[in-house]
Amino acid sequence: MSELLFLACVLFSWTITCQSGQWRPCTDLLPLDLVSRVLPADWKAQNGIRMVQSRGARGFQFSGSPQLFSFPASQLFINCNFFPAEFSIIVTLKIPKMAPEKSEYIFTLLEEDSDELLLGLRLSQNKLHILQRGQGSRKRITFKAIGLADNRWHTVVLAVTGHYTSLTVDCGIPLDLVLDSPFPDDLDTAGSTFFIASRRRWNGLFSGLMRQLVLLPGSDATSQICPSSEPQLSVLSVPQALLHLPIKSSSTDLALPPYEAEVRVTAGVSPPCGHSEEGQLWFNTLQGGLLLCDGITWLTMLQVKERLDYVEVHQDLFTNSETFDIEVFQIPSVGLFIATANRDSSLGSGIYKWTDGKFEQYQNISTYDAQAWQYFTVGKKKFLVVANCRAMDNGDQEQSVIYKWSTRKQKFIHYQSLNTYNARDWEAFHIQDEAFLAVANHRQGERNHNIDSVIYKWNPVTQFFEVNQTIQTSGAYDWEFFIMGPYNFLVVANTFNGRSTVIDSTIYIWLGGMFQPYQSIKTFGAIDWEMFQIGNRMFLAVANSQMLTEEGKIMYSINSTIYELSMKSQAFIKFQDIETNSALDWEYFTVGDDKFLVVANSYDGTSYLLNSVIYRWQGYEGFVPVHRLNTNGCRDWEFFNTTDGSYLIYSSARAALSKVLKLRTI
Repeated sequence: MSELLFLACVLFSWTITCQSGQWRPCTDLLPLDLVSRVLPADWKAQNGIRMVQSRGARGFQFSGSPQLFSFPASQLFINCNFFPAEFSIIVTLKIPKMAPEKSEYIFTLLEEDSDELLLGLRLSQNKLHILQRGQGSRKRITFKAIGLADNRWHTVVLAVTGHYTSLTVDCGIPLDLVLDSPFPDDLDTAGSTFFIASRRRWNGLFSGLMRQLVLLPGSDATSQICPSSEPQLSVLSVPQALLHLPIKSSSTDLALPPYEAEVRVTAGVSPPCGHSEEGQLWFNTLQGGLLLCDGITWLTMLQVKERLDYVEVHQDLFTNSETFDIEVFQIPSVGLFIATANRDSSLGSGIYKWTDGKFEQYQNISTYDAQAWQYFTVGKKKFLVVANCRAMDNGDQEQSVIYKWSTRKQKFIHYQSLNTYNARDWEAFHIQDEAFLAVANHRQGERNHNIDSVIYKWNPVTQFFEVNQTIQTSGAYDWEFFIMGPYNFLVVANTFNGRSTVIDSTIYIWLGGMFQPYQSIKTFGAIDWEMFQIGNRMFLAVANSQMLTEEGKIMYSINSTIYELSMKSQAFIKFQDIETNSALDWEYFTVGDDKFLVVANSYDGTSYLLNSVIYRWQGYEGFVPVHRLNTNGCRDWEFFNTTDGSYLIYSSARAALSKVLKLRTI
């Protein structure tokens, strides 16, 4: 009994001594550069890892055996074996577009013997997953709709503390998730191994470029790297090998890149750019540019900046009948197309393909006073939807139709019909990997303009669009979807309420799984909204078609207005008024470093033969007129690029003739 009492006293004394000593964390509370730990000390390119420069910054590309890019966790956790319960992970990466079903690992922490995953960071097309070992199973925390796989540099800060996990991309607004249970404070790393860019196997190997991967125990790193003048390349701890200047030859003063590059010279015709051509240079003598193949596409390194000189007619495109809308779209591996929304129901509407430098008719589709087309994709499926203004036969329900691209038949075929009311426009968009379609219902019958427009949502089970929400509109003519930070918006152009065109058009914000009113703007027969961004400034331009008061007074030569988002008031405020003549459309485009808006002027009260105007952005002066183009009842403008240059196409609501205009540059 005395021996047991003596042993208890010894243990108690040892406990008191240990607890009274200075506490030390399992690892240093400093940034821990994980990438540097898998690099050779003197940085000589080793098998399976190479340094690549892209878009003005360098990163490492991992292509060798995943076993090469690993190190034991004991190198980090020097005082004990527990992973910190509060930490940040900072990663700067650039990854090309990913297939929907593909996922890749940024890093993993694996048990050496069982290969069980203790912790990991995995990236898929539009999601970022935190993987961790739970009680008896693996837990996954997912951030959706983050859009990192766009072949651009991004810096991501992932902070974990207690029940909260936050994600900050490029020093933007943090996205927060509340966890069911806090991150464990007893995650034992004894005998485990860090694997950079993989999960110890080839499947899931990170295919992009990695510039930094840092573990910061004990705190949120966001405040240490944000704000930043280059938020996409914010730095906490970048490997020294990426910061050194290129080596200099002893015989010349030319900087030598850390890789060799073959140079191809052509006059405008783009050579192939795939995995085997990665790192090759292309000098385009026609456009005076030097480009680098990144394995997917040609990236501009040096190029003479183009400036718009003048506009000339490139093609007279004769259409089935008057054209209310043109939709330009590209089908990968097939080509560039346009779809024209034509008035005459007996002749239908045409689809044209760009062939040998001009549009040629490709397919004709039966439509009924078609007002607009919209091309969109859902997963790998490709669709065109038409807004039909009339029914097939008098007395029938009006229906707009979705057509699906058939890879086997190489044409669009009927897929789904939807009941609409004098439909004027469709807008397709995605929110958190879910696909939506919004229709602008103009009126029901001849007089009722105050009706519901409908937002449809794709049902992945039935593989059809179903009604998700209805919104009351007044003679709706157009929907425009746009994103600002983490928020999704939809703005409607309300044209007429049965008495007047001087009415409110409304901006809606996506909250709680539906669109809710955010801001109302007074418009005058609004026909079109155009969203565009210049630098970090966001703009909305409205095309006002006519001012019809309740007293019956009507005016066509009125102001259309450009609004700018005020970060102070969190609302769009008037930026510039531009006098227009029954404006029906705005189109924003760029040539070189210059930004432009072109307006579709259609009628001044006496004539449809008017000048439509191209305006150039002049900073403090706003948009100023630079080119006046003769048009006849101009209804729509669209901008597109080909390997031969830049073009505008406009449609006429008065004649069966649209014109393709080439933008000549200097």
